[in-house]
Amino acid sequence: MSESAKLSFKGQEFEFPVITGTENESAIDIAKLRASSGLITLDPGYKNTGATTSAITFLDGEEGILRYRGYRIEDLAEKSTFLEVSYLLIYGELPTQEQYENFSKEITHHTLVHEDIKKILEGFPSNAHPMGVLSSLICSLTAFYPDSLNPVRNKEEVDMSIVRLIAKMPTFAAWAYKNEMGHPVNYPDNALDYCSNFLKMMFALPAEKYDVDPVVSAALDKLLILHADHEQNCSTSTVRIVGSSQASIYASISAGINALWGPLHGGANQSVIEMLEAIKADGGDAKKYLDKAKDKNDPFRLMGFGHRVYKNFDPRAKIIKKAADDVLEKLGVNDPVLDIAKELEQAALNDQYFIDRQLYPNVDFYSGIIYRALGIPTDMFTVMFALGRLPGWIAQWKEMRENGEPIGRPRQVYTGENERDYVSMNKR
Repeated sequence: MSESAKLSFKGQEFEFPVITGTENESAIDIAKLRASSGLITLDPGYKNTGATTSAITFLDGEEGILRYRGYRIEDLAEKSTFLEVSYLLIYGELPTQEQYENFSKEITHHTLVHEDIKKILEGFPSNAHPMGVLSSLICSLTAFYPDSLNPVRNKEEVDMSIVRLIAKMPTFAAWAYKNEMGHPVNYPDNALDYCSNFLKMMFALPAEKYDVDPVVSAALDKLLILHADHEQNCSTSTVRIVGSSQASIYASISAGINALWGPLHGGANQSVIEMLEAIKADGGDAKKYLDKAKDKNDPFRLMGFGHRVYKNFDPRAKIIKKAADDVLEKLGVNDPVLDIAKELEQAALNDQYFIDRQLYPNVDFYSGIIYRALGIPTDMFTVMFALGRLPGWIAQWKEMRENGEPIGRPRQVYTGENERDYVSMNKR
């Protein structure tokens, strides 16, 4: 017998079905709440509201579990590649060898962008934030591929838009960086793998031989896998709700990029580096700031420790810690800011105060260290996040469209003035 939940209101009782997911998560289905009772729910920030069902990502913050399509994030990070994980998220299954080769070949074939897009890029000043540049370039694809605006599209057209996005995102991200640096852009080198191609477009200078370090490329590939999806967060929910209006996939992804841009969402690893730089500017005394973090009367908070979702540990942090160590060792970076980071990490991992409160270094802490070691400026960190999150956004947009979900339209509880008579200006 299926379970249900009952609501009593003004002497009436209303019954609603309880839905249970494959991981035994339960939810009260209130789709007919307003029609039957005249009531709505009020849930600021949607912290207790499930806006959809999804078969893409399972996250259990209490147990520190993250799985893509049922596969443990630990296994995918160790054994897979970013492009294979992208295929998994978007199409639901790991690809066969033939499927993977065709997918990779199509992406490689579409890394170049229309030359007119360079004219759009050249219209941005060098001090334009890279996220603003990236979201604009992605949205501009609607002009270059107007067929994407058709809300009723066949599978082949959707697949081609997906390929274009994954193929061109590294080009746009690298060009946003080059615009900020005032450097000429680099074109894709399709002889390289996905991450190596991106690194070359980012860092190669004209007439300079650039060899991609395989340790760095492997660390970046892991980072992209770890960021590929994370359930119904702010930017993912934005992609789904924009897509629910039958907006094109390019417009929907551009909206997701803008949502990620906010400092409360995608800017966490940037905040880590800014905190470390502030500690350095104050003399570099890590212990002083650890003590400040323990003082409940001190407003200082350690950035990159703990997580609003993971109450035990962030499973991604354990994976990327080793990659961060490998990158620092291979590059031999001499940076006092990163020295402070390592000191904070060791202290927090061994200090009983942080252990008791489960304030472990999270994925943002280690990703910030890696990006800093690579010489990537802090305002590019969110662009790197977007590069990794792209396949998750695509998968969520695709699932929402295939499920035929209705247009998103939240309700509100009005708290303004009651009806008033209009008074002409000369009598006010």
